[in-house]
Amino acid sequence: MRRKWVDLHLRANPKNMPTTQDQIERAACFGYHTISIPLLAQFEDNHLTILKTLCQQAGLDFVSRVDFKPRNQEDLMRFLRKNRRCIEIICIICDDKDIARQAAKDRRVDLLNFPNLDYHKRFFDRAEAELASANLAALEVDIRPLLVLEGPPRVRLLSNLRREVAIAREFHVPLVVSSGALEAQLMRMPKDLASLCYLFGLSEIEAMDAVSTNPLSIIQRNREKLSSKFVAPGITLMAVEDH
Repeated sequence: MRRKWVDLHLRANPKNMPTTQDQIERAACFGYHTISIPLLAQFEDNHLTILKTLCQQAGLDFVSRVDFKPRNQEDLMRFLRKNRRCIEIICIICDDKDIARQAAKDRRVDLLNFPNLDYHKRFFDRAEAELASANLAALEVDIRPLLVLEGPPRVRLLSNLRREVAIAREFHVPLVVSSGALEAQLMRMPKDLASLCYLFGLSEIEAMDAVSTNPLSIIQRNREKLSSKFVAPGITLMAVEDH
């Protein structure tokens, strides 16, 4: 079966429509099936509508996503209560250990993203992975830093990623690999994106799954939950025809 490629983290600015449209059109040319451009926590509905329309015109499936960097655990809880029922993908930016732990044990969180390059501020360890695995959260890795960093910072990042990926494997935490591209020049074709995963220890199949099967599974699960027919996991309302 032909793979459906996904980039869940194109970091375009919805307020800059020409640049955003350029990234969307390039994603379509590169062969992606599904993309997401994250919105701010306080997003405007018209931005979401415009992004959906641009993607539809380009032949892409658009996934609504919000990236949130909580100030504290209470801030995280408020955000999840407000947004879980209206957004398809929720990613928590983790640069605090307590927040990372709370996010990993909350089933309303889809993605955990650790952007800090400092080893001591990357909190994806065995305890974090155990929580994430039990609550269906995935680890997201952005490729952009590998493309822009040079020398020792890149080496340290690769070392961190190898360690984190090994832990994710051990605890069966799904891995999602995204571009994290701020501009079109840093976007990569799906198989090129997957090939970079070899640098931090993924096999060919694991790398391709991280850019296709794994994100698609999250999208499908959440779209089912957001459906008006959803009752509980595995239970949906069915229409009954009159005879």
